[in-house]
Amino acid sequence: MERVVKVSQDHVWVGIEDQRVFFGLTNYGQSELGHIISVELPEIGDTVERGEPFMELESVETVSELIAPVSGRVLATNADLERHPSIINEDPYNEGWMIEVKLEDVSEVKSLMDMDEYYHFVFKSHSE
Repeated sequence: MERVVKVSQDHVWVGIEDQRVFFGLTNYGQSELGHIISVELPEIGDTVERGEPFMELESVETVSELIAPVSGRVLATNADLERHPSIINEDPYNEGWMIEVKLEDVSEVKSLMDMDEYYHFVFKSHSE
């Protein structure tokens, strides 16, 4: 099945497979943070709330909280990130996925951008 990818204004992508969604950081988001040196993932079973922080990333320059683009319950986390957080820099859309979530409200996905809209959003916000 083809995964549909949507993106939030907070640079978190959502890979949608029916009621299951995967969160990751966009290529632009990881490039803005720089080299990622550690992650603090949520626990399996935790609830993530749209608009609320769901995890923390530490890069050489800063510590950032990532904002959940949709709400749901954490089904899985990418344990490889704890040993090799730089996977997010190297392969943000595949191996660098962060968490898998059981989607609570499918309508929340409608507020997210597709990749074309996201590219225009990033370009527009940085050309002003």
